[in-house]
Amino acid sequence: MNITIVSVGKLKEKYLKMGIDEYAKRLGAYAKIDLIEVADEKAPESLSDADMEIVKKKEADRILAKISPDAYVIALAIEGKMKTSEELAAGMESLMTYGRSKVVFVIGGSLGLHEDVLKRADELLSFSRMTFPHQLMKLVLLEQVYRGFRIMRGEPYHK
Repeated sequence: MNITIVSVGKLKEKYLKMGIDEYAKRLGAYAKIDLIEVADEKAPESLSDADMEIVKKKEADRILAKISPDAYVIALAIEGKMKTSEELAAGMESLMTYGRSKVVFVIGGSLGLHEDVLKRADELLSFSRMTFPHQLMKLVLLEQVYRGFRIMRGEPYHK
């Protein structure tokens, strides 16, 4: 399975980078992992709704340029479906079973994802109704994907 994570913004925090690198390394035993960062759009703190849409659209164009037409896209979105780790594992296993070997997870920027990305997504996934920093979500996502592979293989993993 080829797993790509496309995220908006450059990861700066060293402690997050170390965790992400560790889980990416662990995942290498199960799948090909590709971490792609697209530039976030610089914007002032206070934006009108119209300006927010412009920013999200520019980020969306960068995201969509990194997604191949045959990829199965899972966008992280607060309005998405919440799943247990076992349900995520079962979903990934089903994708592999039915030949969907290219899976792309998308993590938006601080304003979220533009509707163009949400429309391209095959699935919307939510980790919580709370808002998290998008850089932290990359680490959490990688850990859950790793956990999913461990579950699929019946390998031990702490609960």
